[in-house]
Amino acid sequence: MTLTDPTQALAELQAGNRRFVTGAPRHPNQDSVHRAAVADGQHPFAVIVGCSDSRLAAEIIFDRGLGDLFVVRTAGHTAGPEVLGSVEYAVSVLGTPLVVVLGHDSCGAVQAARDAARTGTPPDGHLRAVVDAVAPSLRRAAEQGVDDVNGIVDIHIAHTVEALLANSAVLAAAVADGRCAVVGMSYRLAAGEVQTVAAVPSVVPAQAGDRATAVAG
Repeated sequence: MTLTDPTQALAELQAGNRRFVTGAPRHPNQDSVHRAAVADGQHPFAVIVGCSDSRLAAEIIFDRGLGDLFVVRTAGHTAGPEVLGSVEYAVSVLGTPLVVVLGHDSCGAVQAARDAARTGTPPDGHLRAVVDAVAPSLRRAAEQGVDDVNGIVDIHIAHTVEALLANSAVLAAAVADGRCAVVGMSYRLAAGEVQTVAAVPSVVPAQAGDRATAVAG
C-alpha cells in the first residue's frame, strides 16, 4: 500500500484500530509474499512517534504489517534530536504523509515526572532526561488546573506535537505544503482504542468521540 494523502493515511490507521478493538484483525502485509515485496524498499504511510511501553506495539494496535509504519519509540514519546532526525527521514526521504504521536493512559514517564516534581528529587541516571522532557507538560497541566495522570498524558501528547513542529523546519514545511499532517493520539490500555487529542492541521478529520484540537498552524 502506498498512501500519499494525510487524511487517507489517518483513516487507514483508525480502521485498523477498530478491527483490533472489535477482535477482528486482518493482520495485513504479514505474509511471506509481502515480506519479499518490501525487501527492496519501503513506503510507510505513517510515522508513529510512540512511548516505549511494552503494551503499545503500533503494528498490533493498528492492525498493520511489514512496511506500513515507521516506528520511533522512547519513554514518554520524548522527542530529542535522534527522534527528530528519524521523523524527518521518513517525511522527506520516504514521503510519509502522516506523523502520529502515540501516548497512553497511566504513562510511567508522566508519573515519574510528577513524582519528581512533588518530591523535588530528580531520578538517577539518564531517566532524568526523560523526566526533564516531560516537565513542560506538567507545568502546562498545572496552569490548566489538570492534576490527574491521564489528563496530563493528553496534554503531554499535544505538547509533543507542538515540539515536533517547532523543532523541525523540515516537518513544519511539509505540513505547511499539505504533504503531511501531525496527529496526537492517546491509547487506552484496557479498551485497546485510540482517541485523537491533537491534530495539525485542524482540518484533519477525527473519529466520532475524539477530542482533536489544533495546537499549531
